[in-house]
Amino acid sequence: MAQDANHPAPTISTHVLDTERGVPAPGIRVTLYRLVDDGQPLRLTQTLTDDDGRVRDLLERPLTAGDYRLEFGLGRGGFFERVSLDVHVTDVSRSYHVPLLMSGHSLTTYRGS
Repeated sequence: MAQDANHPAPTISTHVLDTERGVPAPGIRVTLYRLVDDGQPLRLTQTLTDDDGRVRDLLERPLTAGDYRLEFGLGRGGFFERVSLDVHVTDVSRSYHVPLLMSGHSLTTYRGS
């Protein structure tokens, strides 16, 4: 299928929300790795969440099937400083959205749409 405004290229995205304060979490460092054949992480991109706590496109290249790792640098001072999530991509015709809900002593994530 050709990619256009109505059918954007599939990507990996995230949205980080601070559920303790009830607001988006801007300025969270998010790194995307591709896990290569031997399981070692190969860094693809690193960026910060925007004012709405989002990173709309972590991939910035064609999506390929395989294993990826999203690493969230939550900063110093809280209980959680960093969390990593490994995801397995099989269908490269769709996008993958991985939200992270965080509070002082709790983290939750799910496969979004």
